[in-house]
This record gives sequence, structure tokens and C-alpha cells, in this order.
Amino acid sequence: DQPKYEDNLYMYLYFVIFIIFGSFFTLNLFIGVIIDNFNQQKKKIIFVSLVYFGGQDIFMTEEQKKYYNAMKKLGSKKPQKPIPRPANKFQGMVFDFVTKQAFDISIMILICLNMVTMMVETDDQSEDMENILYWINLVFIVLFTGECVLKLISLRHYYFTIGWNIFDFVVVILSIVGMFLAEMIEKYFVSPTLFRVIRLARIGRILRLIKGAKGIRTLLFALMMSLPALFNIGLLLFLVMFIYAIFGMSNFAYVKREVGIDDMFNFETFGNSMICLFQITTSAGWDGLLAPILNSGEPDCDPHKDHPGSSVKGDCGNPSVGIFFFVSYIIISFLVVVNMYIAVILEN
Repeated sequence: DQPKYEDNLYMYLYFVIFIIFGSFFTLNLFIGVIIDNFNQQKKKIIFVSLVYFGGQDIFMTEEQKKYYNAMKKLGSKKPQKPIPRPANKFQGMVFDFVTKQAFDISIMILICLNMVTMMVETDDQSEDMENILYWINLVFIVLFTGECVLKLISLRHYYFTIGWNIFDFVVVILSIVGMFLAEMIEKYFVSPTLFRVIRLARIGRILRLIKGAKGIRTLLFALMMSLPALFNIGLLLFLVMFIYAIFGMSNFAYVKREVGIDDMFNFETFGNSMICLFQITTSAGWDGLLAPILNSGEPDCDPHKDHPGSSVKGDCGNPSVGIFFFVSYIIISFLVVVNMYIAVILEN
């Protein structure tokens, strides 16, 4: 007889407790140990470099050190000299208006509202809805153009000395072009596909929220500081994936296509093997790829199947090799190498 469904509900607690201690606790300890050892080893190597290499950084190449030092100087850059208030009375009034915090907050609110209008667009919306969204978008373009004009009047040539202002100016120009010259440009100058990309420039307004969020700016700057080390870790991950891709092609190329193995996710070619391994690096879908490899005989697979152009027979897998392959790769890639990214970013 089949077991009764939910006969013992309290056994659910077994899985809940296992997830808490196995996933939330033990795996995070694993990450903590990796980060701690990473930092300890780096301190030791820095000490060796100071003693034996004259203080040279042996973690990065010369070009990477130049990039790192440039970003470090950028982060410690002194505040720029404030833009002088214009002598003209009208320009001075506009200058006082656009430099107030309330003005920046109002613009941020408008950007958020513009995000909402972009989110409500659908591919099957009615003509009335399309017209309403068109006019709403037109209002936003007028408002953002007005902001740009006011800042140009008050800041004069200093307007183009600020990177965010240049970004705003480009987005406004592209938005105006996309709104008013749509049909003519699409018909005579650029392809429809390229024009759709130009129209997406209005999404760039969302990036202006970064300007007002100090925490996001800090995280982005830490990411930029970490790029050389992240690139090196990426090369290490690629090397691991390359080795495992070749190993997978040698052992699982002719495994029967079922469950997670299909025409795209398989080990028949190097490219498909890399796709599989990239998926496994996120710890997703590895069980579907492993299931067909666990089939070792009939009726699950045919051990005598011929493959034209190859001397290999059968479409069965090798359970012991498959388990070793997936477990070792997940430990090396997902639990070790990927967590080194976290260690590098935390360091910066």
C-alpha cells in the first residue's frame, strides 16, 4: 500500500530544521571561513611583499595597479569649488531655486512617477490607453526639459562641468528626438530596431536616483574599486569551468536526453557544456542535469545504442563519476570561487 498523504505533519519540521541549520547556518559559516582565510592570506602576502619586494603589490598587474590607484585618488578627492552665483538678478533667482534640496527631491519624485507610467505599458494595450500614456510621457518630457533649461540659465557654462548634468542633457535630447521626430526618423534615417533602442533612452532617467542615494553610490564605488580583483577571480572561475567542461564532454556527451538534458543543456559540445556549468555555478538546475547521468542500465537507457561517427556505445551515464563531477564542481565554484567575489567587495 502507498503511504498516507500527510499522515505525520510534524515531520515537516525535520526539513525546516535541516534548512535552517544546513543552509542558513552552515553554508554561511562556510562563506565566513572563506572570507576570513582570504583576508589572512592577503595580509601574509602583503607582509612578504613589503619585506622582499619593496612594498610592491603582487596581487595585481601594473595596469591593474594604475587603475586601482586612480580610483583610490578619485574616492579621496577633495570637494570641488562651488559654482558661483550669477550676478544677474533673474539668473540669481533661478540659481537659488535649482540649488535648493526641495528642487532635487521634486525631480526625484517626478522620476519615480515616470517609472510608474513606464511600468503600466503593455503589448496589448488599447488605443485610448496608448494615447493617455503618450500625453503623460509628453508632460514628463516638458518637465525634464524645463529642468534642463533652468539649470542651463542659472549654471551657465558650469552646467557642463558636472557629469550628471551632461547625462541629463543627453537623455532629454534623446527623449525629445524619440517623441517628436519618431515617424520621420524611423522612415528615412534609422532602422526601426535601432530607433526603439533610442526611445529606451528615457529609462536612463532612473539612473539619476543613484545621484541622490549615498548608499548606492558607495556600493557602486566599492564595485569599481574591486574590478581588477574581480576580473582575476573571473579568470579563475573560467579556468575551473574550462577543465570541467572538457571532463563533462569526455564522460557525458552521449547521455540520453531527458529531464534537464536537452538540445541546449548537454555535454555534447564545449559551448553547451559551458552553458550547463554556468547554470550550475548559481546552484540552479544541477539535479535535472544529474538525473539522466544516474541511469546506468535498462530500462532507463540503452547501453547498446550506436552513435554514428563515434566508437562509443550506449546512452547511459556513470552514477559515481556524475556524483563526483557535480558535487566537486558545486563546492569549488559555488561555495569557494563565487564567494571570493564577496570577499573582494567587502574588502573595498
